[in-house]
Amino acid sequence: MEKEKNSKRFLDAFNNIDYFLKTRYGFNRAMGFSELIRKAVSLNYTVRKYEDDLIDYGRLRNAIIHNNNENIVIAEPHDSVVEKIEHIESVLTTPPKAIGTVARCEVSIVSADTSMRDVIKRIASTGFSNLPVYRDKELIGVANGQKILDAFGKFLITGGKADVFLSNVKIEDVLSKLEDSNYYSVVPAYYTVEECLNEFDKNHKLLAILFTKDGSHSQLPVAIMTGGDVLEANKILENY
Repeated sequence: MEKEKNSKRFLDAFNNIDYFLKTRYGFNRAMGFSELIRKAVSLNYTVRKYEDDLIDYGRLRNAIIHNNNENIVIAEPHDSVVEKIEHIESVLTTPPKAIGTVARCEVSIVSADTSMRDVIKRIASTGFSNLPVYRDKELIGVANGQKILDAFGKFLITGGKADVFLSNVKIEDVLSKLEDSNYYSVVPAYYTVEECLNEFDKNHKLLAILFTKDGSHSQLPVAIMTGGDVLEANKILENY
């Protein structure tokens, strides 16, 4: 069997990327590739990561075909170029799901009226530094180890007694006093690794992503991903 030409592989991958981005984000079909990439940068982690390469591939596409006629090829791309654009195409169009790759499906939750003593013991016993907090069946926040430590310190600085904080203060009391609730997000279970990395990239205060069936706060979490998983998530995409 004759080996498929690099030019055809390149153009197939290029056209798939062009079609995917325009379809996913509702861009005008007549939009040029460079403009498409620049607009998609703010929307897609993978595009943002490979922006310069994709812009170069747009120029290369114009260089290897004659008068926009893909039947007349005047240059053949190098193997490494073809392999890289095919990798980017794969990550963009069929990205791996976060659940099953990087997200942890074991999630420990606590109720809103749990004492701080029991919350801290739960964090220590499970090794999980982010515990979703529910009042009845509604998510009201995430008990984060560092934020709990900060709240405990402020309580002591203002003259509070340690045992009062541990025994009488409930986790919902601590969550209600946090000035910033932008440190966690809730997403549907079908979210991809790329979409999760996009969440972390857009919000540098983000500590955890909770996955529920439909992304609803009234559903229990089925998985969790934390900032500590970002490096592994990047490795998954690199090797995908």
